[in-house]
Amino acid sequence: MARIGKSLLTLLSALSLWACSGSEQPMGEITGPGREPALVQSIDARRAELDRALSPAAPRDRQILFGDLHVHTTFSIDAFAMELPVMAQQGFHPPADACDFARHCAALDFFSFNDHAENLTEAHWQNTKQTVRDCNARVIDPQNPDTVVFAGWEWTQVSPEASSHWGHKNVIFNGTADEDLPSRPISARPRGSTVGNLDNTRNMTKLKYVDPLNWRRYADLGWLLARIDERADCPRDKDGPQIDGYCNEVADTPQDLFRKLDSWGFDNIVIPHGNTWGIYTPDGASWDKQLNSAQHDPSQRLLEVMSGHGNSEEYRSWDHFALDADGNKVCPPPSDDFTPCCWQAGEIMRSRCDGLSEGECNARVADARNKALNAGPYPHMVFPDAAPEEWGSCGQCTDCFKPSLSMRPKASAQYAMAISNFDERGEDGKPLRFKYGFIASTDDHTARPGTGYKQYERRKMTFATGLRSEFYARLAMPKMDDPQQPETVDIGAGIPDFRSGSFSYPGGIVAVHSDSRRRDDIWSALKRRETYGTSGPRMLLWFDLINAPQGVLPMGSETTMAEAPRFQVRAAGDFVQLPGCPTASRNALASDRLDYLCAGECYNPSSERHAITAIEVIRIRPQRYRGEPVEDLIEDPWKTLQCEPSSQGCVVEFSDEEFTRDTIYYVRALQEPTPAINGEPLPSNDKGDTQPCFGDYRTDFSDDCLAPVAERAWSSPIFINHNNTEE
Repeated sequence: MARIGKSLLTLLSALSLWACSGSEQPMGEITGPGREPALVQSIDARRAELDRALSPAAPRDRQILFGDLHVHTTFSIDAFAMELPVMAQQGFHPPADACDFARHCAALDFFSFNDHAENLTEAHWQNTKQTVRDCNARVIDPQNPDTVVFAGWEWTQVSPEASSHWGHKNVIFNGTADEDLPSRPISARPRGSTVGNLDNTRNMTKLKYVDPLNWRRYADLGWLLARIDERADCPRDKDGPQIDGYCNEVADTPQDLFRKLDSWGFDNIVIPHGNTWGIYTPDGASWDKQLNSAQHDPSQRLLEVMSGHGNSEEYRSWDHFALDADGNKVCPPPSDDFTPCCWQAGEIMRSRCDGLSEGECNARVADARNKALNAGPYPHMVFPDAAPEEWGSCGQCTDCFKPSLSMRPKASAQYAMAISNFDERGEDGKPLRFKYGFIASTDDHTARPGTGYKQYERRKMTFATGLRSEFYARLAMPKMDDPQQPETVDIGAGIPDFRSGSFSYPGGIVAVHSDSRRRDDIWSALKRRETYGTSGPRMLLWFDLINAPQGVLPMGSETTMAEAPRFQVRAAGDFVQLPGCPTASRNALASDRLDYLCAGECYNPSSERHAITAIEVIRIRPQRYRGEPVEDLIEDPWKTLQCEPSSQGCVVEFSDEEFTRDTIYYVRALQEPTPAINGEPLPSNDKGDTQPCFGDYRTDFSDDCLAPVAERAWSSPIFINHNNTEE
């Protein structure tokens, strides 16, 4: 089994004199004012101008606002660990940083806090709620607020088994006062749980012995872990307001989470995210087990399809394993577009067979494949000493846009939309189905909401992080007892795939069509699913059903009809960005704070927009009988409508003359190609070998690993039930 180098353990013991205690991290201070009303009005006017230009006969009363509903601070343990000195990062990023960054770096209209509930101490939850109120209080015009902030947390559930893995869900609330928010977040893990590699995080506190000049930062991590560990679990037989004091209230399943949220009685929205991310999601994870009235709830109106971990939209028919006639997992051979990592583990073993007999080599190849097959998200740990080019692009979606690492296709948004539960009926009397609106967000872990406005500073604006030098890597990386003997992987102590830095992006952004900038109107837009997501740019998108029985219906709507549906799409690209920060940002923040948070670049639009090159239409016809093959129901793209190159946007219309059954439609607006961080996640070097863009010292920290991509916006679907369908 892989083990940490003995030299590290010896050194830790010899330097035990440095075992000093840590303390609380700084809580930070909001320093920037609200943006001036005239500036806010000018922003809104520029967006409305495009609305009128693209649809002069019937411009919308609603306005488009941009936000980020997935933001972490260093109150989250993983965020704290990623900012340690050994990672060559900046340090603390408390909630106050997010307020200043959202307003004066990213120029966001709204955002939410979503630190991991499992990590939130009482002091940190209280600070988060107070920061929400303080940030909102900086607004100059309450009737037209520049930035609206929502309180919330992330319910971070993980299991090594697909049957008990439910995934991560953000919870946000409309209320801001103490009496309108839960007195404690709801966690997914009991006290002392080691699920999710918490032991690896605890081990990082020992780095104070080998980085003595920065010992306090590692001691501070230990101090925070101790505060988390001393928080007792709440009584399991009570929920929410029935429980006294601040304890670790655990919900093991989504059903438990929804029940506990209901006990508080506060209006909330639950947003699943990261379902395809193979960095922690086990093979075989799928939406099927959540499609029932127990594990799904009407509060789940939205689904995050893009974040800093990549795209969770697209479905593929391949998988990381197959089942034999007895239902046992087996390693499938490669196909034209996919190579399972279990198979590649066998090939790596075969390359190491020097000196072994043919029979012994074949036995070890089979052993390597079996061990990788059972290694969960960590098949690379079967040969932890293998070079990147040995693993190549195994386990990856090579034709997806900004894919997530080791994508789990049955956990994708498209798969969710295609399946049906024939054992239960929805409110419409049809088989139970998911009916999500789509959003995107960043999942930023440095209190930087909306980082995707420019493609720069890869190690600050993405998850790309890692050890700062080969010295620390030699101490920390596992060693193999015998390079010719595949390792058995301890899933509970797995180290994330070394290629994860190549699948780290600045993240997405959520847009709403809102009646105004006021909190309640933004909230209403989220609830009615009149939302869309982008891969980062502030693209403008309208998607309407124009012949519904009720009249024109926007994205997120649902209706029943018999005639062929007709649609209109209007889209415009984001503004071409000017370098640096606008005068308003430079006046709002001191130069050192502007540099610390924004790293020299802000959302700084010119008067020119990027062109929209095409509109792709995706058609999904949900299952209408048990076992109907999902791959036949997802048509991506069903139609591609080209746009004339123009900085003034694109307008297209289409209809579905084949409409004979319940159908879901959504669109992607494609922007002209521009350079993007990790636009090509696994490029090849001059020799043709795969060369990941590492988050650690192996890739120059100044290299942003740029490659051209067509950034995009995803509309929320329009759900059309056929009124003659018998299901």
